[in-house]
Amino acid sequence: MWWRMTELLDRQIAEEYASWFRALADPSRVQIVEYLARQARPMPVGEIVAAVGLAQSTVSQHLKILTEVRFVLVEPVGNARHYRINTRCIACFPSAADVVMGRPAPQPTGGCS
Repeated sequence: MWWRMTELLDRQIAEEYASWFRALADPSRVQIVEYLARQARPMPVGEIVAAVGLAQSTVSQHLKILTEVRFVLVEPVGNARHYRINTRCIACFPSAADVVMGRPAPQPTGGCS
């Protein structure tokens, strides 16, 4: 059901949503998010590199962007860093897309942090 919005989306929320959309504006980052979501476990960067077929420096840069918007979380494991999907944030993304397209905002579920 489509609703007619009479007020603008709060600026702070709009900025957060925009950062999410920017983070997913690269097909490699979409693939990384999808891969981590399917694996549902913390993974070392080398394993992610092998899966997506890009250079480690490129994957690391993509992971940096994805961690900045909290789609991906980093866990220290000894001297290494493992990456995992932030299921709370990923669950919010479809709702953000709906809100931007004019659908009513769902009830808050604890945030995307």
